[in-house]
Amino acid sequence: MAKATKKQALGRGLSALLKDPENDIHSVSDKNADKVVGNIVELDVDSIEVNPFQPRSNFNDEALNELATSIRELGVIQPITVRKLDFNKYQLVSGERRHRASKLIGLKTIPSYIRIANDQESLEMALVENIQRQDLDPIEIALSYQRLIDEIQLTQEKLSDRVGKKRSTIANYMRLLKLDPIIQTGMRDGFVSMGHGRALVNIDSKEDQIALYERIVGQGLSVRDTEHAVKARRKGHGASGNPSLLNKVPEFAKNGMAEISEHLDTSVAINASEKGKGKISIPFKSEEEFLRIKKAITGA
Repeated sequence: MAKATKKQALGRGLSALLKDPENDIHSVSDKNADKVVGNIVELDVDSIEVNPFQPRSNFNDEALNELATSIRELGVIQPITVRKLDFNKYQLVSGERRHRASKLIGLKTIPSYIRIANDQESLEMALVENIQRQDLDPIEIALSYQRLIDEIQLTQEKLSDRVGKKRSTIANYMRLLKLDPIIQTGMRDGFVSMGHGRALVNIDSKEDQIALYERIVGQGLSVRDTEHAVKARRKGHGASGNPSLLNKVPEFAKNGMAEISEHLDTSVAINASEKGKGKISIPFKSEEEFLRIKKAITGA
């Protein structure tokens, strides 16, 4: 307990040091830089801006509220990482969920590791650190890999060494970016898995990808079912010998599906016969989302 108190007091002391304009630190060679860089410092929450290089773009409100509750009870157990931009101004490298949750419950300061890095180094640190996280969705990971290759000029071989992943694993993630954006969104929202995506990417036609995606969501097809469906289509026949595996949605239903999806603020799937008979499937991931959709439909 004494060590924890001493460490916390040290963090507060360094925080005061950083607020002194006479001792502002811009590089690792500046006076007192060794006392700050690489240490945990209590920084004002409002002095930290979000990282434009952050690969995560989806933040689940329920999970964020759970984290906020945990922080309220236990404090921020794992410090965030920031880089120094200017006097009393910092930018997140990693830990945006902790930063958001801390602001949510009104914390004034947050424990932070301070780094000094340029834009390219910050981009690489943010992407590499976030790729190691377990809660990024497959598309976020694929986009992070793509950015490291495009903006840091890494080959897949060098990227493999940098992030500690097999080259084949990296290639499998990046192939997901060939999927239609609607399917990528469905994967990010949890309606289909990476296994479904890896099967669908073997279909060249985006229209056929979407048609099978709608069947997956609407009929609850497993990854194995999807793989069989893709193989059957590539052989030129459906699972039951029909000339086409994929569900042919009438034009009137296609036109209305986007409006329904927009109104309910969620993905929907339509299955229909050539005669026009069919059904609309509306998936949900939780009781809260079900109640939200119900209210959008019934108004109560």
